[in-house]
Amino acid sequence: MMIGATAAYAQDKPVHGIAMNGEPALPPDFTHFPYANPDAPKGGEITYCVVGNFDNLNPFILKSMRTTARGVVDSIFGNLVFEPLMRRSDAEPFSLYGLLAEEVEMDEERNYAEFHLNPNAKWSDGKPVTPEDVIFTFETFAEKGRPPYSNRMDRIESLEKTGERSVRFTFNDESDREFPLVVAMTPIIPSHAFDRESFDQSTLEPVVGSGSYIITDVEPGQRIVFERDTDYWGEDVPSMRGFNNYDRITIEYFLNENAQFEAFKKGICSAYAGAIYTGLDPDQVSRDFNFPAVENGDVVVEAFDAEIPPAARGFFFNTRRDKFSDPRVRRALSMLYDFGWVNENIYGGEYERTLSYWQGSDLSALGRPANQREKELLAPYSEKVLPSVMDGSYGEDLKGRLDRDRMREAVDLLQDAGYSLDDGVLKDEAGNPLSFEILITSTEQERIASAFQRTLQRVGVNASIRMLDDAQAQQRKQTFDFDMLIGAVGFSGSLSPGTEQIGRWSSQSANVEGSFNLAGVSDPAVDAMIDAMLNARNREDYIAAVRALDRLLISGAYIVPTQHNTERWIAYWTVLNHPDTSPLHGYELGTWWYDPEQAER
Repeated sequence: MMIGATAAYAQDKPVHGIAMNGEPALPPDFTHFPYANPDAPKGGEITYCVVGNFDNLNPFILKSMRTTARGVVDSIFGNLVFEPLMRRSDAEPFSLYGLLAEEVEMDEERNYAEFHLNPNAKWSDGKPVTPEDVIFTFETFAEKGRPPYSNRMDRIESLEKTGERSVRFTFNDESDREFPLVVAMTPIIPSHAFDRESFDQSTLEPVVGSGSYIITDVEPGQRIVFERDTDYWGEDVPSMRGFNNYDRITIEYFLNENAQFEAFKKGICSAYAGAIYTGLDPDQVSRDFNFPAVENGDVVVEAFDAEIPPAARGFFFNTRRDKFSDPRVRRALSMLYDFGWVNENIYGGEYERTLSYWQGSDLSALGRPANQREKELLAPYSEKVLPSVMDGSYGEDLKGRLDRDRMREAVDLLQDAGYSLDDGVLKDEAGNPLSFEILITSTEQERIASAFQRTLQRVGVNASIRMLDDAQAQQRKQTFDFDMLIGAVGFSGSLSPGTEQIGRWSSQSANVEGSFNLAGVSDPAVDAMIDAMLNARNREDYIAAVRALDRLLISGAYIVPTQHNTERWIAYWTVLNHPDTSPLHGYELGTWWYDPEQAER
């Protein structure tokens, strides 16, 4: 994320990789990523099972944003069809290495980035990847794409072809030091296979990409099948060695997580990590994994240690609603989440309370008094940070069971915000009861929502719960049509937060349909910390900016944070195998392979 280029990377010369913090860890002659097995056997097939629906194969458009088929561009299963100019190594906080582009050239200030395409790069229909394709991609996304792709041209002053295989981005004053890396990670689409005029329309026609797989079978809402491109151009690119090892990948869709789990037990699904592939919880492992295939060794349940901050999960307030516009109300309601009871009764005591957006890392403000640099950054906005958050004492009382003292404190805060109890119902000064709806999409969410609902009722707050399917929930999210919903700040945490924070917390994304700023955060203080983070020139300033942002988000109480476990659990049939070395986030499904010896058992 941020930090200035070192001396070796200050020259305007092509390099094999770039990092936000100093230099990339891997040398120019590296052969593969550390967590991939370059000798993994190719062959066999895998079936993933997901909950939801799909009616679209174009992942870059606003329509059907969450009903695009999984796998086309996918943070869990891999980008099977579309590829970026450079590929991120998940063994480092934020480093990129060549893929469609074999080299990149930048100046020290990162005012421009010139990418030199790999001469072997080609689309699945055999046509070469060209600078014209790169230009077409960014212009088309700007005109017809969805956030965050649609906003990238806003920071590009010019985009031009500079050679037979070279394309140069010149950035404007709206850019920052991370943005060239964001450009490098943007998936590229073929100009000859897409029509810009109709680009924003959903399609079920298999799309042409440069990735390892082609789409061979589509059954809308039920199944999508990918088969290996036998003429895939990037087989020997170092950043791809050991990845995408199956000949065939099938993604089956199920209406709910119970059906999904039963399919896994029957062997229909090769791996299972919960309804949304963010990891099983330990209580579910001990409760549900006692069926015959586990007992006889055909199914393995394994935990991987994650070395990145946990994704902040919880109940998102929609601050666009008047009832949640006052931070005192949000703070009071947040205090009423009984983590201790939930952890003991739902998660078997195996979880920790999530209280920071970068918990467990140097970037977290939790348990740390603000240093001088943070105080300087926050000085113009000091009234927006709670004293306990500023001095590092915040949160200890929120880790245990909900007691009378905390309930009394929450009620006092609500009264300070203008509410009072009337015949057991909390009402505002106009006599309107404090009531709201919580949207959920799974039975696990229902369990914790019901627990929260019960404690809210004890202070006179009426919270109703509504279960929606994935498509319904996505539509409501996309248009911000909700009071409160359960979600996560990204699929995982990060040791290198950057531009994505604009889409999650900044004023400019607060009312952009389809953005990830679910809470509707629109605060000049938050904007200023994000800007300071993106333009930091040294590690000290970067950490100070992220911690200052953490203090503002904690104090703003934009979500009711729930819980996390640093282990990532996954269950899989023993026909699968994986490398001994894991990435920072625990495991990488794209590096696994089909084990023929196990399959013959």
